[in-house]
Amino acid sequence: METVAAAALSSWSLNATLVCALLALALIYFRGWRLLNAERPHKYTVPRLVSFTSGLTTIFIALASPIDALVGFLLEAHMIQHLLLIMVAPPLLWLGQPVLPLMRGLPRFVFRDVVGPFFSWNELRQAGKAIMHPLIGWCSLAAVIIVWHFPRVYELALHSQRWHQAEHACFFWSAMLFWWPVIGVWPSQPVWPKWAMIPYLGLADVVNTGLSAVLCFSDHVLYPTYQSAPRLWGISAISDQVTAGAIMWVPGSIAFLAPAVVLIMQVAEAGRSQRIKRTQVARVATPRVRPKALWDLSRIPALGSILQSRYFRRSIQVVMLLVAAAVVADGLFGPQVAPINLAGVLPWTYWRGLAVIALLVAGNLFCMACPFTLPRDLARKFVTPLFRWPRQLRTKWLAVGLLITYLWAYEALGVWNSPRSTAWIIVGYFVAAFAIDSFFKGASFCKYVCPIGQFHFVHALVSPLEVRVREPAVCNSCSSYDCIRGNDRHRGCELNLFQPKKKGNFDCTFCLDCVQACPQQNVGILPARPADALYKDSRGSGIGRLSQRPDVAALALVLVFGAFVNAAVMTGPVMMWMHQWHAKLQLSSMVPVVTVFYLVGLLVVPAILVGACGWASRYWGQLNLTPISVICRFALAFIPGGFGMWLAHFSNHLLAGWSTIIPVAGRFLGPTTSINYPAAFVPDWLPSMELIFLDAGLLLTLYMMWRVAFRLVNGVRSSLPVFLPWALPAIALYLAGVWIVFQPMQMRGMMMS
Repeated sequence: METVAAAALSSWSLNATLVCALLALALIYFRGWRLLNAERPHKYTVPRLVSFTSGLTTIFIALASPIDALVGFLLEAHMIQHLLLIMVAPPLLWLGQPVLPLMRGLPRFVFRDVVGPFFSWNELRQAGKAIMHPLIGWCSLAAVIIVWHFPRVYELALHSQRWHQAEHACFFWSAMLFWWPVIGVWPSQPVWPKWAMIPYLGLADVVNTGLSAVLCFSDHVLYPTYQSAPRLWGISAISDQVTAGAIMWVPGSIAFLAPAVVLIMQVAEAGRSQRIKRTQVARVATPRVRPKALWDLSRIPALGSILQSRYFRRSIQVVMLLVAAAVVADGLFGPQVAPINLAGVLPWTYWRGLAVIALLVAGNLFCMACPFTLPRDLARKFVTPLFRWPRQLRTKWLAVGLLITYLWAYEALGVWNSPRSTAWIIVGYFVAAFAIDSFFKGASFCKYVCPIGQFHFVHALVSPLEVRVREPAVCNSCSSYDCIRGNDRHRGCELNLFQPKKKGNFDCTFCLDCVQACPQQNVGILPARPADALYKDSRGSGIGRLSQRPDVAALALVLVFGAFVNAAVMTGPVMMWMHQWHAKLQLSSMVPVVTVFYLVGLLVVPAILVGACGWASRYWGQLNLTPISVICRFALAFIPGGFGMWLAHFSNHLLAGWSTIIPVAGRFLGPTTSINYPAAFVPDWLPSMELIFLDAGLLLTLYMMWRVAFRLVNGVRSSLPVFLPWALPAIALYLAGVWIVFQPMQMRGMMMS
């Protein structure tokens, strides 16, 4: 084996045709580039020369280096070769803008007598225009990638040199067509607008992710050649296949998502420049009025009437109260085996999964249906609170501490595995909400104490719906302020969010009291740009400027890093690592090990990371801000990435254990010994969906960071040193999430893990 490996590593396939073709292209390009650089040095720069020659070098490495010799032994080597031909060489070549340099680099007589007539042929130009259409490029690359990975076709390429060369040609030329509209190669005119390239790249990543998942999660070797080939360095065929899938998945996703982020920044900057120009041209002395929303969820026929009904929220709260009572009863008096108890299934499998999906689709629907405040509201008909919440506690710091305690206790004390503990937590929630809001005015428990509420407040910032005013001009003439004060029929906002000055969904429980109380019917559930409030440092009612709220920044960071810590602790490698330390230290309990893991993951690592990023961003960007202000501005930008991890994690448990409620509810309603409890079942497409959530979270996080950086310094080049220190930990968290998805995860709440 060592002899085979050494021979493969020392093999260079110096094919004369390949070497001569690459050298000829390099010389022709250099000659043309030198002439154009003298004429237009601002357009044909040295980076373009470096990019084109790097693309040619990449082709040489892919086809002539030892990578090609290892292709018959290792699938991962073959995957690296494919990535170089699809995702590295083509964009590098196109970034060199090679069309004009190659034309100018040819000898004059060759261009005039040989090449020139072809360019003047109208039919050829029309055919070239059709071939370069984005739809052709996308479909050709997707088809080529899928077809060549069918086992029979793949095996054909492994056993035939000519078919192997045909495979490489298909990959390379389809990739050249794919990347053409993304880069924008002169002299072509864009067929689609620049923003269309963002979903163009995103959908390509979906194809790449799906195929990668097949390689990673297949339980058998897909390509027989690698099963019978000599195994180099002791790498098994199945491990080789999983590694190849990971190589295709992670670097492949980055290759598609990185240019998508760049395009998002370019589109945002272009849109901003156009708005500034329009404002300068059409500046008038009229009051600014927000354009009328296209639609309002609260005004949709039938649904709008239900939402605005004073009995709607009470009805769903009563239903949730009955469910909570059943969970408490089963948790206290039912069998203390989590997978067959309502307290072990409903809160940890169903409620968490459905809550994050609701946040993604609509907004903070759980707080709207929250049963914990219903007994308090009934008690207020007889008891009026007399005190205001202490001024020293009117921050999120208490909620941050409770949230850290909750995340730690979930794992360290095994709350998820103890129906009785879950039941007592729910009872404690009811008691705390009732006691606090019976003594203190407003919704003090919701705003300052409830850790579940803070989870929903933070992640509702990326929701597509928002409770806000329809026409600000209407509010200017209002003198009653019923939306916040209330009236005889409806109470106003207990969280003191004045609708005309409210920004985003933070602290909003979606109770719709303001919608019902507004005498002008000017408050509704309107569409909003997700995460808009994360980069705009606007002063919002009830919260002020987020750049001046370290408590809100700490809350966001705990939730973001908590998403990854909470998921990682359920994976096989992390569980094994913790058990090894438990045995090595000869501890009587796992609690100290879990405590250290959570302290490092939730406090130490975030503090070091954001501190270093804040200093680097402030120093390199020469920002005239305090370090705390810089950290507060960028901390919220991490929220989409963390929400992507929560969504991937909780949807995994929900979709893998969706059928558990049937036998558990059957046992609770009518105990029987004939009920079959299903084991965990993970659909093949589930990991792909989780990766899509992570991809979307990373894209939105990087975009938010770029918008924050651009707002601080107002310039593309000057924004980069401010943006980059924060982009690196965001990408690191994304890679950690990808690693988590690849690991076997403990399927809690199921009969078999």
